[in-house]
Amino acid sequence: MEKQEINPESASYIFEGFYTSAIEILHALIINYGYKVSNHICLGYYLRDKLKRNDLFNIFDDLRYKRNSIVYYGKEMEFEIAKKSIVDSKNLIKELNIILKGKLNQ
Repeated sequence: MEKQEINPESASYIFEGFYTSAIEILHALIINYGYKVSNHICLGYYLRDKLKRNDLFNIFDDLRYKRNSIVYYGKEMEFEIAKKSIVDSKNLIKELNIILKGKLNQ
């Protein structure tokens, strides 16, 4: 996805791809802690309540809401919002990878 050109036609799709990547990393993290979570809301609560990362929860929950608006309600994402959401998704992925690597090195 990094190599894809972000333009008004592609931004929402690229955002969805990064969001899905964050979800997969979050699932890997949660499995390493011995949990299995099947919905995105509870994934966010895991960040907030178990890992005590309210900062990541706020980012994740905002992205979750935006993604659901696209997928479930067919709303179009404004280009500037999509670009910011891609940046937020990348930052979330970076932070989740740090947490996951720390867990795997224990």
